[in-house]
Amino acid sequence: MLVRLLKRTAFAVTAAIAVFAVPHLSMADDDGVPTAAANIRHVFVIVLENKNYADTFGSSTQDPYLQKTLVPQGALLTQYYGTGHVSLDNYIALISGQAPTRDTDNDCLPGLTGTVGNYNNVVQTGWAPQGQVAASGGCIYARDVANLPRQLEAAGLSWRGYMEDMGNDPAREAAACGHPVIGIGTDNTDSAEAPSAAVPQGDAYATRHDPFMYFHSIIDDQAGCAQHVVNLSRLQADLQSERTTPNFVFITPNLCNDGHDGSGTGAAGTTCANGGPGGLTSADAFLQKWVPQIMNSPAFRKDGLLIITFDESNYTAGESVNSSTGQVTYDITFSGQTCCDQQPGPNLSGVRPGTLTLVSTPSLIEQIVINGYGGDRIGAVLLSPFVKPGSTSATPYNHYALLKSIEDIFHLGHIGYAADDYWTHYHLDTIGDDAEVFLPGQGSGHRHISQWQLDSNRMAPRF
Repeated sequence: MLVRLLKRTAFAVTAAIAVFAVPHLSMADDDGVPTAAANIRHVFVIVLENKNYADTFGSSTQDPYLQKTLVPQGALLTQYYGTGHVSLDNYIALISGQAPTRDTDNDCLPGLTGTVGNYNNVVQTGWAPQGQVAASGGCIYARDVANLPRQLEAAGLSWRGYMEDMGNDPAREAAACGHPVIGIGTDNTDSAEAPSAAVPQGDAYATRHDPFMYFHSIIDDQAGCAQHVVNLSRLQADLQSERTTPNFVFITPNLCNDGHDGSGTGAAGTTCANGGPGGLTSADAFLQKWVPQIMNSPAFRKDGLLIITFDESNYTAGESVNSSTGQVTYDITFSGQTCCDQQPGPNLSGVRPGTLTLVSTPSLIEQIVINGYGGDRIGAVLLSPFVKPGSTSATPYNHYALLKSIEDIFHLGHIGYAADDYWTHYHLDTIGDDAEVFLPGQGSGHRHISQWQLDSNRMAPRF
């Protein structure tokens, strides 16, 4: 804790000097990763769906493996937050540091707050501070928008996204680099497809849970994209040796196994399209299948870190009846809480907070109420040979902080809202610096200059 306080003090002093002494000075972070996290060379991320911290790590009886086995083996980040609602914006934040557009904040579904909807290009109107894309709407970012895969490739590091069910139904999406055709047509991956004679396993892949599909710098190279974004079935073979295991592994379960669909109880009418219970029950079973394979892999045993988290927290439901008309109002409410001085970005004015009306008839109103622009508290679990088993940290983190932490581990620059802003005193803690959860150790020093600071239009002399 003392180290963290000293670093924060140093940061404040440095920022003050920058502001008062050298206007528009582009500063750099000289800190090395001060814990054993500096030894990590393989990072695995599993993203689950839509669960509150208090449920996942407290009251739920559906996830005994996560609660009773993995948490004691690893480290629990008790103040980890999502960055938005309702899904896609969190995934994009995780690999690019980009705040939402009016379409990505609603999964690019047409007819809500967005101006474009579906799987269409971002309509960019300019650039905002910290490399943020200012846009009137849209979903797929232009080739010049920075993202983690491009950073890794530039540094000579490997990456791969593993998507469960992708390509099960070739009529919906390809088995590699699977996404809808760009245009106004409907994204048929918005909901799960039940098993049938034509598609025996069903298809519960969701493009909106595959962030790589939203960057032209990735999808425009079809051959390269198909090598990097593959069906989850590829993972088992890739884990067999350190050489075949990518430095960065991103895993998305299908809509049942990530907990998005189903209640987890198995009760009639509450199951997934494939008949599974869904909820934390299916998510826990997914972890029980895949986490041991990851932890027993040569790459993980040597220098691995596995992060298990969620995209966002869940909602609360409320119902009221107008005593005069009998009209029922059904509210699905998200708190939208943030941490870490999260910024809303340049595109959400008038949208967050906000209310989205789904149904409006004389007898029924159904609406989504979002009271903020954050993703609420979700928690995260870290597993690694370099983590203190059974440890916890109450330091606030979010998806932008996780991106920054991965960049630090791999000695990369910081992009989007993963970058500190010395002019506004915006600063994110780095998970690898957290001595509460990582074993002691000193990594080599490395300098980080934000990508937005490298823009020649913003660059000023440094000292």
